[in-house]
Amino acid sequence: MTNNSPLAQVHEKMIQRTMKMLEHNNMTAYYAPTIQDAQRLVKEMIPQGATVACGGSMSLEEAGIVEILRSGDYTFWDRAAVDSTQQDEVLRKAFFADYYLSSSNAVTEQGELYNVDGNANRVAALCYGPKHVLFVVGYNKIVPTLEHAKERVQAVAAPANAIRLHRDTPCTITGHCENCHSPQRICCTTVIHQQQREPGRIQVILVGEELGY
Repeated sequence: MTNNSPLAQVHEKMIQRTMKMLEHNNMTAYYAPTIQDAQRLVKEMIPQGATVACGGSMSLEEAGIVEILRSGDYTFWDRAAVDSTQQDEVLRKAFFADYYLSSSNAVTEQGELYNVDGNANRVAALCYGPKHVLFVVGYNKIVPTLEHAKERVQAVAAPANAIRLHRDTPCTITGHCENCHSPQRICCTTVIHQQQREPGRIQVILVGEELGY
């Protein structure tokens, strides 16, 4: 948060509540008031030379995190840098990364992470494989409960991403998930992190600015 307005104070209190519950669920939480603070944290947390990968994420793009990964300081398995014949190999390499970065479709105030995928490569890596998983999440994705998380994905994240990816799905027309069976459906697999068994593996940076969908 870059100001001390009453609304900014309300948002910050919400972030602090969510951080407390993430920690309670064995996930390490950090607060970055601004995008620049989030960038600084990412640079501090990932040692130079580490192997890194990331899921597709507008939040990471908007926060300048993908640009940091492409800086040359890391071995970045970047699926955007290869042609379609090599993308599957890059996605599989992500499971062996030192650090896997992502945003989250929603974070509940109960300290739960809610994510929905099409190919499931992202949610699979969030669950197992990479030594460290680092989430960068704007405060706009914090919701009260898992039911609100589901509603957020259906009303915001799924249709916005389907439009961004030029998918031929009903939600690109209606602006809301229609629970379709389209071959191009992007919301096929849902993963909920309610608690992390391995201490320190999942780290969440909550940013005091809006990011992504």
